[in-house]
Amino acid sequence: MENSFKFFSNTKCKYFPCHKTSDIKDFNCLFCFCPLYSLGDKCGGDFIYLENGVKDCTNCILPHKAENYQFVLYKLSK
Repeated sequence: MENSFKFFSNTKCKYFPCHKTSDIKDFNCLFCFCPLYSLGDKCGGDFIYLENGVKDCTNCILPHKAENYQFVLYKLSK
């Protein structure tokens, strides 16, 4: 894979894949714990806030796509 530093897939992880996806072959584990989580509602991902105020990213696969690598770095630099 070109630019392989942007992609890592840990298929032996007991949580793999940690989110539902239709493309398990291209599921990126590089950002296993999302570095955008702390940005709250400015992260750019698909999330909801639960009634107790916890941010639920169950439906978000933004950091798990190799093509979003630059987006993640951009958001972190802001």
